[in-house]
Amino acid sequence: MRVFVTGATGFIGRALVRTLHAQGFEITALVRNPDAVEARELAGLPVTLARGDVTQRESLRSPMAGATAVIHAAGVYEMGGNAASKARMSAVNIEGTRNTLGLAHELKIPKVVHVSTAFYWGDSGGRVRDEQFTRATVPLSHYEATKTEAHELALGFQRNGCPLVIACPVAVIGAGDHAGLGHFARLYVRGLLPPVGFGNGVLSFVHVDDLAAGLVRAVEAGRAGETYIFSGGQLALREMFRLWQTTPGGWRRIRWWMPKWLAVAYCAALEAPQRWLRLPPLFSADLARASFMDLQFTGVKAERELGVCFRDPRQAWLDTLAAEREARVRSR
Repeated sequence: MRVFVTGATGFIGRALVRTLHAQGFEITALVRNPDAVEARELAGLPVTLARGDVTQRESLRSPMAGATAVIHAAGVYEMGGNAASKARMSAVNIEGTRNTLGLAHELKIPKVVHVSTAFYWGDSGGRVRDEQFTRATVPLSHYEATKTEAHELALGFQRNGCPLVIACPVAVIGAGDHAGLGHFARLYVRGLLPPVGFGNGVLSFVHVDDLAAGLVRAVEAGRAGETYIFSGGQLALREMFRLWQTTPGGWRRIRWWMPKWLAVAYCAALEAPQRWLRLPPLFSADLARASFMDLQFTGVKAERELGVCFRDPRQAWLDTLAAEREARVRSR
């Protein structure tokens, strides 16, 4: 089976390519720049690199043609981005989805998997929800808005007969994550996380390796027209930090939790200085608002129908922190 993968150089994409390779799939990976560090890492595997961009539909045609399956994992995730980054997010998340799924439908690819997000449903309202839940809140960030629109596009392709499976991971964690909590986890293992925090949300988590295994099973066993949530379970944000603090790292406890109004204002004020200093967008008003969200979703359907098993959030975080410590030792 030859699988065409978009987003192969990303955090999720790299784990996906490793899993596909381990299970014997023939892989064609779309990359914007074959000379980039992430692309060169993929080149170490028996992977065919195809230069292209999901925002340029015709660049996908030749490498996608003849594929048995397409996995569309390309996406831009950024909280608190400026106008340029928001434009890029819209182009990749929305137009990139339209281009990739549209071409896969035109070329009659036998199986298509679209990697969406549980953010499509927004705040879960204090209860654990499944795929039948209907959004009751407006998007809180540009990322959430663009991925929601992309999900609606995917549903449209399903209705039009595309053999499409929609995969909706919850908050994805694992070593090497360069977004959101991944930055905070690395700060913690380096002893740099301050004893001040914000957020009181309850989130669902899935380890990136479990997600990759689930996406492969979505290709093999997912039913066209279905949507699957990928979730290992729920963990309150404050409980997550307490779990971290049982392991080697930063402060042994957070001594003060900011209220929401202050957290949003504080993080908003840090957005411009981070951009000026060319630092990763660690703090943003979007991130602060998201930290107070309730995002509780179950992966029972995916486990039952796809035959996958997601580790629980506590184990997923312990595995993530251990891997980050190992990476820190290797980099010294």
